[in-house]
Amino acid sequence: MSHATLNGARIWFEVRGRGAPVLLHHGYTASRVNWMPVAERLERSFQVILMECRGTGESEHTPGGYSLEQYTSDVLALLDHLGLSRVTFAGHSMGGGIGYLLGLDHAERLDKLVLMAPIPANGTGPPTEDGAARAAERRSGNRAALLARYRAERFREDVETDAWFESRVDHVLGVSDGHYEGGADSMRALRLKDRLGELETPTLMIAGAADGLLRPNLSDYRRLPNATLEVLSRAGHEVAIHEPERVASAMNGFLVHGLPRPLGR
Repeated sequence: MSHATLNGARIWFEVRGRGAPVLLHHGYTASRVNWMPVAERLERSFQVILMECRGTGESEHTPGGYSLEQYTSDVLALLDHLGLSRVTFAGHSMGGGIGYLLGLDHAERLDKLVLMAPIPANGTGPPTEDGAARAAERRSGNRAALLARYRAERFREDVETDAWFESRVDHVLGVSDGHYEGGADSMRALRLKDRLGELETPTLMIAGAADGLLRPNLSDYRRLPNATLEVLSRAGHEVAIHEPERVASAMNGFLVHGLPRPLGR
């Protein structure tokens, strides 16, 4: 485990395994924990790079810089720090928004792109009453209320244990206010749908059949000119937690063989 000062922020990262480099980026209010079951499988064959964006996990809580554009710049700075000209980038949820920006504006730095339950390319929509209630509970440190909310959304009792929910709430309470508020604003403001036809990087989209983002994921996938799709029937939004073996298998096949091609072509 290491830290590097990137664009003025002390950013946590870790490099595991050997082989072609794959950078795994977490989602909003999350951390490396949300990728770890997949990282532990991929590191057997690849060099896996984990990072936590500013304002989350063990990275610095900076005064500013909480936007998808800044997170994207921090990813590029980490690649420079590691001496990597190209990498496969895999982003979950908010990390998928970073993936869209990398694929559209920095394609020369990507070998392949993996979008796991990405936020919609045209943003997450206007604020909701539920979102405002969650934010108020976080501001007041109302741990019991947040735990009740997450437990009410339980999809897989075999993996979404009480310990998992306790950990998830720890992350939500532990992120900086800048990340919580600025990250949400930036995800709402994203407007990339009309540009998806420009994204030529070979792309794997992984979606959960029980995820509320499935429909926008499918809509965005149809606009990608060079992509394949994996929908996991027993996964909600926390795809890597619900189905780590199948996510790792899908990614391994994509990283090794690339996009599937019809027979005879």
